[in-house]
Amino acid sequence: MFIIGITGTIGSGKGTLVDYLISQKGFTHYSVRSFLIEELNRRRLPVNRNSMTELANELRKNHSPSYIIDSLFLQAKKTGKNAVIESIRAVGEVESLREKGDFCLLAVDANPEIRYKRIILRQSETDHVTFEEFLDNEQREMNSSDSNKQNLAQCIALADYLLYNNGTITELYNQLEKILTGKI
Repeated sequence: MFIIGITGTIGSGKGTLVDYLISQKGFTHYSVRSFLIEELNRRRLPVNRNSMTELANELRKNHSPSYIIDSLFLQAKKTGKNAVIESIRAVGEVESLREKGDFCLLAVDANPEIRYKRIILRQSETDHVTFEEFLDNEQREMNSSDSNKQNLAQCIALADYLLYNNGTITELYNQLEKILTGKI
């Protein structure tokens, strides 16, 4: 079993990478977002970026910095198939997956204006924000000295590969394919 972790900035193309890995490479997808939405629904809490962030931080604090990712890894391990885990946001999550064996962390980024346009088009429950709110949300998730909180900047720095997604989907897929050809 090979695990690819995906990290990156808001609207950068994490889901696009996941779609390719599923459709072209047969990976099974495990989503932090889905994990959190399921728990928010169970608790009858609103599904938005703030509640998702608060819940994730709470779960990490109450269990371990890698709790969410470890839960998803256990699901993946049961199948024994290659898996992609999206979206890694805490350093403890990266460290935990590295300890488990065959693992590669991919980070994706793009210019903020491009990413904002993408989130407006995708219209998910967390994307109904102004450009200023978008930037504020991202800044809040970018750095933290608390190991239980999100630290996207450090996760991106820990990535094995960084993909830039300022162009077309085909260009992003080409970058990913070059990595996969050399790695898997």
